[in-house]
Amino acid sequence: MNIHQVDLNRLKSLETPLYYYDMELLANTLEAAKTAADKYGFHIHYALKANFNDRILQLIQSKGFGADCVSGNEVQKSLDMGFPASQITFAGVGKSDKEIILALKENIFAFNVESIQELLIIDELAGQIGVKANISLRINPNVDAHTHHYITTGLDENKFGVPNSELENAAAVLRSCENVNLLGLHFHVGSQITDMNVFKSLCVKVNEWKNWFEERGTTIKVLNVGGGLGVDYYQPDTNPMPDFNAYFEVFDKFLERNPNQEVHFELGRALVAQSGTLVSRVLYTKSGVKKNFLILDAGMTELMRPALYQAYHKIEKLGDSSDAQQINYDVVGPICESSDCFGKEVELPYAERGDLIALRTAGAYGEVMASRYNLRDEIRYLFSNEI
Repeated sequence: MNIHQVDLNRLKSLETPLYYYDMELLANTLEAAKTAADKYGFHIHYALKANFNDRILQLIQSKGFGADCVSGNEVQKSLDMGFPASQITFAGVGKSDKEIILALKENIFAFNVESIQELLIIDELAGQIGVKANISLRINPNVDAHTHHYITTGLDENKFGVPNSELENAAAVLRSCENVNLLGLHFHVGSQITDMNVFKSLCVKVNEWKNWFEERGTTIKVLNVGGGLGVDYYQPDTNPMPDFNAYFEVFDKFLERNPNQEVHFELGRALVAQSGTLVSRVLYTKSGVKKNFLILDAGMTELMRPALYQAYHKIEKLGDSSDAQQINYDVVGPICESSDCFGKEVELPYAERGDLIALRTAGAYGEVMASRYNLRDEIRYLFSNEI
């Protein structure tokens, strides 16, 4: 149920701010992604960092997705929510010994290893426990995702992955490791990518490095090409889900793969972003010399992306007629920081204290990044199938 279809009186009776999740849209998005991936025999691991709300994870796990984790607690959460260890990958540039040992004991599918030193540590810890660790070596492909520099991960200047200059050394170290099994190669160029040519460029790089390893007698079972597929933040109702068919078709067309070679993806935002809306209430309106302000009860503590990335979220007033007087507002929160602003000069219908405001496409990196800064209350949430 779209946020605009929810009974306004029902919403007004609830304490805000809260996250509203359209579970029907989420289910449809998951089905569309899985159908498109299954067409080519591709495997999807859901990136928990996008949203690890229990109800959302339950639905994703029930659809047969794997889990992509970037912390030990995410690994444990995946296991607790029923994801099989055989479908859990563990990425991240800074895995602690404690986190590695947890994943080793649970016999997860693979570690995405991001440095030679990490490779040696995993080999050492696996030997101490008496197990063999499956790993995919993350290679930095030096492909520009053409997105915000904070969410670009595949350039030589980024901290992620093994740089090309160290691959010869990495291959030699791998041959010396007795407790590590090289399962595959891992790549990830960034997030919120909507230009399919970026993924085409990624395929070219993956082909090069796959061939580089195979020419040296190394069998590559898995090609993990990461995620990064973007969503439409500007028109969430017109484009409620990405074009998964076009996305996977790029990899089918341009990625060279051998018989029985698996292709894995790590999608997060593309699966959950559009299903979530942050619902907030107008606390105060204020008119300055040059500005009109809407001061909401939600702030950067509930939705960090605008302050952190200068990210755009469509802002809408709920329950207003289309012919209402339009006003330009700076839409801000209550946090004692000047960066606590959701949008400047946002054209909205005239608003008063108590009106409800929706910040759309907030299902990814919204609730999970919420904080208690200013000793704020923990964020609340509502699911469409509870109404």
